[in-house]
Amino acid sequence: MKITSVIARQLLDTKTRPLVEVEIRTDTGHVGLGAAPTGSSVGVHEAFVLRDGNPAEYDGLSVHHAVASVTDHIAPALVGAELDLRVLDQKMIDLDGTSDKSKLGSNAIYSTSIALLRASAAAAGVPTYTYVADLMGLPPVSTVPVPSFNMINGGRYGDLTQPFNEFLVMPYKAESIEQAVEKSVKVFKVLDQLLTEKIGHKPQVASSYGYAAPSADPREVLQILAEAVDRAGCSDIMAFALDCASSEMYDKTAHTYELNGRRVSSAELIDYTRQLSEEFPLVFVEDLLDEDDWDGYTQAVAEIPKTIILGDDLIVTNRERLERAVELSAVDGFILKPNQVGTISEALDCYSYGQDRGLLAIPSGRSGGVIDDVVMDLSVGLGVPFQKNGAPRSGERIEKLNFLLRVADSVPHCSMADVSALVKA
Repeated sequence: MKITSVIARQLLDTKTRPLVEVEIRTDTGHVGLGAAPTGSSVGVHEAFVLRDGNPAEYDGLSVHHAVASVTDHIAPALVGAELDLRVLDQKMIDLDGTSDKSKLGSNAIYSTSIALLRASAAAAGVPTYTYVADLMGLPPVSTVPVPSFNMINGGRYGDLTQPFNEFLVMPYKAESIEQAVEKSVKVFKVLDQLLTEKIGHKPQVASSYGYAAPSADPREVLQILAEAVDRAGCSDIMAFALDCASSEMYDKTAHTYELNGRRVSSAELIDYTRQLSEEFPLVFVEDLLDEDDWDGYTQAVAEIPKTIILGDDLIVTNRERLERAVELSAVDGFILKPNQVGTISEALDCYSYGQDRGLLAIPSGRSGGVIDDVVMDLSVGLGVPFQKNGAPRSGERIEKLNFLLRVADSVPHCSMADVSALVKA
């Protein structure tokens, strides 16, 4: 089976930022589409996203140069080649020749990689998630992951600065994916009512579609979230999680973090989070520290035994950085975002390395999402225990939930993953 055409175009993500979409066709008539979303918070160690920098178009965010990378460089190298994901991913890596994919742009390479995966699945006549399971030598799909939902967002809101980026709920004890989704949507609606009561007006919708944090104190925000869960009658099935995104609040000169209106050290932030983990059932804490605070992460894993410490900006789905984290015992797991490293093959290699060493991999989309995100196929195909789904608002996030509901309905005897053994809370 040979590739007959590779076409690229500029489209938009769900935040109306340009992205690259690639369409691959084979001589057997099979088609694969791939589009590369990006995040609002992008770690410095992520693969390079090539944008035009022309302020006259989309404030400099257009991606015509990345489209040209596909048209002028990637397409000639792939057209006529046998359809083989790993071989062709490596061909693109070699063609680029840089450590961060800055020559061709990771958005050009990653979009093509997704299209290769999807074309391969189409040629095999199976859903992409089934193809992923087969590719990795895993058992047939029999579960869907427990979703987790971003309910309240931190950030800077006037005079208020909430340093933690995301406050999440996870319906980890729900009896089914149907119940998990329904109860989480209910909590989100009750939270709207509760915040309206507390602040005297409808809550602001934050940039990640959760509600803007009503307090600078993470403890107070968790208390409000716990009250919403209780009002919704879901306390028996819900736990919480945090994405701190602390690189956003880190002073690299003073080596301090923002917390409750003052600057604190790594040790102080770790101790504060340890206290939170003893007061609230926290399933995981993501990006507690800066993306280069390796010593701090090692300390956090040692001193916060009641929650899973996840690296996102620390690891950026990069196997070399994950290897260092393993050597230092710096994480219990990591967020799996394939666009951070730039190809599906490299992301799967990173996943395998972590799995072999007992680390959790938690797939997540990006803030600039897309409908039909390949991350969902990876979540189901790899059989991960839980994943991040964003706030239960906006089309592409609702589609992620519908994806899980659809798989659970269409795969015989499919159930929601049992994560009870993983939850330390």
